[in-house]
Amino acid sequence: MKKYKVGLVGVRRGSSYLSVFANNPRTEIAAVCDLKHEPLVEIAKQYHLNDNRLFTDYYDFVNADIDIVVLGTPIPFHAEQTVAALENGKHVLSEVTASDTIEGCEAIFKAASRSKYKYMLAENCIYMHFCRQWKKWVDAGKLGPIYYAEADYVHEIRHLVIDPATDSPNWRAQRPPIHYCSHSLGPLLYLMDDYIVKATCSGKNKTIIRDVGPGAIDIQVALFETAKGATIKVLRSSVATRRPPLCTYGIYGKYGFLESGREDYENIGMRYFEGEDPKGV
Repeated sequence: MKKYKVGLVGVRRGSSYLSVFANNPRTEIAAVCDLKHEPLVEIAKQYHLNDNRLFTDYYDFVNADIDIVVLGTPIPFHAEQTVAALENGKHVLSEVTASDTIEGCEAIFKAASRSKYKYMLAENCIYMHFCRQWKKWVDAGKLGPIYYAEADYVHEIRHLVIDPATDSPNWRAQRPPIHYCSHSLGPLLYLMDDYIVKATCSGKNKTIIRDVGPGAIDIQVALFETAKGATIKVLRSSVATRRPPLCTYGIYGKYGFLESGREDYENIGMRYFEGEDPKGV
């Protein structure tokens, strides 16, 4: 059986993928890339990589003998790196979000459309246990037609908006909270088998941390309309005070509802199916 050769770029964020691919019988770690050489040396020791498999230049890396490029780099680099990888004959697994601009998303779409290689967005929340169970219920018709869904994702990462060591803003300072909506929309659209056709958003106040850009916005709420006519509400913040982080979902259909819990990412929530549950369980 052929083993696919995996190359990872962005060691800090992307290192969580290394053990997954290293332990999969169909893949092997073949190269790593980062702007800094020091973390590459540690990765090389762990995965027995020769020096010629370590790269600090992305374009040297993307031309190396690898089959799959895993992007663990900051979002502003995703579009350019995705296009380069696809055009150099590599499959791409990209961390969320796909890009931070409409132009970047268009470039990725066009590159993936003309390429014979695969592009996948690594939206991990659709693989949560409760989401897999919900999908079975939805597909079995337990909810009937879904007309409304919502998700709240409040994850306080002020230290990643403003570096506490240098007191300087990083790239997340330029990312509005709602632009990081993949953890919310990904599971909902997967469950609903639907896509967005209209969107609007509210929220611009910056009272929690100092104004270093749109990433400092306290909180934002977006309303989306889907192709099937359903409404989705998403609430997002990267700076709001909340412990533990909130990642919760709810969907409403003709015959009932499903809600996840509000204390952790995969905890038990509630459900109600008309004619099956005497009350919410």
